Amino acid sequence: MKHILLTGSSRGIGAAALSELTARGAKVVGHATRASESAIGADFTDPGAAQALWDAALDQAGGEIDVLVNNAGLFEANPLDSSDIAWLDSWEDTLRINLTAAAQLSRFAVRHWQQRGAGGRIIHVASRAGHRGDSPAHWHYAAAKGGMLAMHKTIARAYANEGIFSFAIAPGFTDTAMAGDYLESRGGDGLLKDIPLGKVAEPEEIARIITFCALDAPASMTGAVIDANGASYVR
Repeated sequence: MKHILLTGSSRGIGAAALSELTARGAKVVGHATRASESAIGADFTDPGAAQALWDAALDQAGGEIDVLVNNAGLFEANPLDSSDIAWLDSWEDTLRINLTAAAQLSRFAVRHWQQRGAGGRIIHVASRAGHRGDSPAHWHYAAAKGGMLAMHKTIARAYANEGIFSFAIAPGFTDTAMAGDYLESRGGDGLLKDIPLGKVAEPEEIARIITFCALDAPASMTGAVIDANGASYVR
C-alpha cells in the first residue's frame, strides 16, 4: 500500500485525485486550508504551515510517505493597476501557496526518502501557464508555475540515482471552481475557440494522470512534463 500526501484535496482536481488514488488502494493523507474529517488543515500563506502539514501527515501515515502530490494552488487576478502594496501582497501569497510551499514539502520528502534509504515520487500539478505565460492579471500565477516546472526538472536530475522520481503535469483550462471565474472573464464559451479539442479538461482526466504518475509511470519517465490542454499549446 502506498502512502500518499495530496495537497489541495478538498475540491476540483485534488478531490478527483483523492477518489482515484483511494480506489487504487493507496492510503491518501489529504490537505486543505481548513481542517476537515478527510483533510489536515494548513494555510500555506503561513511560512510554518508546510512543515506542520508534513509532520502531521507523516504521523498519520505511520512514519512513511511514499508519494507527494503538490496540487494545492491559488488562482486570483492581480491587476496591474492595483495599489503597490495590494499587487505585492497578491504576488507573495500566490508564490508562497503555488511554489514555496511545494518546494518546502518537496524538500521534506526528498530528505525523508534519503534518510530511510528508499525512493519516492513527487508529482507537481503545474500549468500550461508555466510554458506560455498567462493573462496580464496573472503574472504571479505564470511565474509560480514556471518555477514549479524548473524545480521539478532539478529534482528529477538531482536524485534519480537514489530512486527519487519527479513528474509534472501541465493542464490547460480545467473545469474547476478555481478556473471558473477566469474562464468567464476571458469570454466563457468563446475561449473554447482556442482549444482544438473543443472543451476544457475535466478534473477526473487530470486525476487519472496524477494516479498514473504516482503508481504506474516507469522510472525512465522521471523529469517528464505531461501536457493536458486539448492541444491549445503544443511544444
